[in-house]
Amino acid sequence: MLRWALIFLVLAIIAGALGAGGVAGLSMNIAYVLFIVFLILLVVHFFQGRRGTRI
Repeated sequence: MLRWALIFLVLAIIAGALGAGGVAGLSMNIAYVLFIVFLILLVVHFFQGRRGTRI
């Protein structure tokens, strides 16, 4: 998922440099959403891993 966020981020930077505002905005929004989802999953995974699997 982080890979997709980085791909869309690069697309947004390239599109912004070329002056394609609509494409850059859409790509940046997708990259932002995917990055936030990735961070949330990372934090959840961090706390799940710290707790371990005690039976």
